Amino acid sequence: MAQVLCHLPKVLDKNLIVGIDTSDDAAVYKINDELAIIHTVDFFTPVVDDPYLFGQIAAANSLSDIYAMGGEVLLALNIACFPACKDISILGSILKGGADKVLEAKGIIAGGHTIDDDEPKYGLSVIGIVNPKNIWVNSNSKPGDLLILTKPIGTGILNTAIKGQLANDKQIEEAVKTMSTLNMYAANIAKKYKINSCTDITGFGLAGHLYEMAKGSNVSIHIDWDSIKLLDGVEEYAKMGIIPAGCYRNKDYLKDKFINLKNSPLIEDIVFDPQTSGGLVFSLESNEALCLLSELEQNNVEAFIVGYVTEFDGTYIYIE
Repeated sequence: MAQVLCHLPKVLDKNLIVGIDTSDDAAVYKINDELAIIHTVDFFTPVVDDPYLFGQIAAANSLSDIYAMGGEVLLALNIACFPACKDISILGSILKGGADKVLEAKGIIAGGHTIDDDEPKYGLSVIGIVNPKNIWVNSNSKPGDLLILTKPIGTGILNTAIKGQLANDKQIEEAVKTMSTLNMYAANIAKKYKINSCTDITGFGLAGHLYEMAKGSNVSIHIDWDSIKLLDGVEEYAKMGIIPAGCYRNKDYLKDKFINLKNSPLIEDIVFDPQTSGGLVFSLESNEALCLLSELEQNNVEAFIVGYVTEFDGTYIYIE
């Protein structure tokens, strides 16, 4: 969900369950006691050369917000920008990739809109559904919670390395697989548990999205660096300075909101690395978290503990 919200008026509607107040992943509007609609939109420029894979990645990224709210995908509209001078079959491959991913999500592509633009861009406007009693928000973490992340991080750094023709085939394959994997599978398992907060990790990086969770919940979140899983090559490229510009914007935005107890610029760069179609973070009571972690792993969903929650002490994020 777009986060440039500072100039938007506050919406006063009792049926708008989730709006702009806590920078959550999508808007949620209550229809009745049993049904609420989730609405989100996202699109971006290509992160890989293959148009079909780009369509899959962009669609998975757009659909992720629905899963971060605990919902199911209903339908989606294509949003595409494409240069008129380019081969139209490229756009067809992008749309095919997106449509196949929506079909995997058991949703429907119901149309869309395309404009002529100098640089290709693609994504989806997505509508999902959820029971109002079962909505996940990003603002209800409790002291004592553990945080589970369902994908390794480092896609921003790896995508930068790919553009610079530095990444090898194995690294590219792993990154594409991670980015194109739907968060539906992790979310469906997590619905069996009492999730206090949930968000997906995208453009603000791991630390940026956990900051939103911490601020919305009025807690402090401690990122456990030693437990974080990285995509292959991420640390190597970070040491080389292969860092996307968005990382520096993320750090600058939160410059007085976090403390780096590791005192490591390298670690800082990685936890603020902007992610493309990253995993979900679940915040839940520790015993529940360990059971969820075990079940995710048993179902071949890569997952790991990424941190824990304490009472707010004046600092929202600790990197330790």
